[in-house]
Amino acid sequence: MQPFRLAILALVVLSGIWGYNWVVMKQVIQYIGPFDFSAIRTLLGAATLFLVLVVLRRPMKVGALPQVMLLGLLQTGAFTALIQWALVAGGAGKTAVLVYTMPFWTIPIAWWALGERVRGIQWLAIAIAACGLVLILEPWNMGGSAFSNALALLGGLTWGASAVLAKRMRRDHDFDLLALTAWQMLFGALALCLVASLLPSRPVDPTPYFFGALAFNAVLATGLAWLLWLYILQHLSAGMAGLSALGIPMIGVLAGWIELGERPSAAEFAGMLLIGGALALVSLWSAWQSRRQGR
Repeated sequence: MQPFRLAILALVVLSGIWGYNWVVMKQVIQYIGPFDFSAIRTLLGAATLFLVLVVLRRPMKVGALPQVMLLGLLQTGAFTALIQWALVAGGAGKTAVLVYTMPFWTIPIAWWALGERVRGIQWLAIAIAACGLVLILEPWNMGGSAFSNALALLGGLTWGASAVLAKRMRRDHDFDLLALTAWQMLFGALALCLVASLLPSRPVDPTPYFFGALAFNAVLATGLAWLLWLYILQHLSAGMAGLSALGIPMIGVLAGWIELGERPSAAEFAGMLLIGGALALVSLWSAWQSRRQGR
């Protein structure tokens, strides 16, 4: 199968894992503090990836270590902490949509850092998404959710910056994808462990759901998913990679609605539709551009 098609298949699998995981992450904070859970899940995720490296006898050495450390601090450390913190007060579906404004941060950052120019239809999509964002945030009625919304948006910005950094690193250096994923996750996990040790938190309640959520996050949503994400970035443009992940927040909204009863307000629902439409618009345009260039 061609790398482009494999990248699309990876996006489908990634959408299912990360989409439903918003509900899992929201539910698990009943049993453990957000930073403790972030530290444990990423540390176990890194351990899983290093075990895979050993089993497959793949090289563990990576170059450009300072850049790998920075990627880990952004992509694993800051991003994981921000979204888990946002879920303490924010709903699973709404937080997912706000975090997935990431592509609209990625586009201008990729323009500046990678020379991926913003085209006319992308500007239109950004404008549509901005209108949707205003409806979701409801600045006229934010109440106590303002801080959670800000954390979710900052998480999206951090993820966008890390996506561009990963793309630039892959352009300038020859990395083994699995080793890169493992090392950046380890650096991010160690930073999270430091944060968790410094901040007070509630005792862990070792319920079956806690262990199930931990296994789901460590193996699938952290280890496998970030490997899939870096593979996607390797074979798609940074902008298209972000914009093509459209299904993830939609699955998060649907799962939050069904399982947690988080029914969006009329304004939130309209905003989600606008952001989803904007993502779909640019995603289809990017796919068309890729096919055109491949001819």
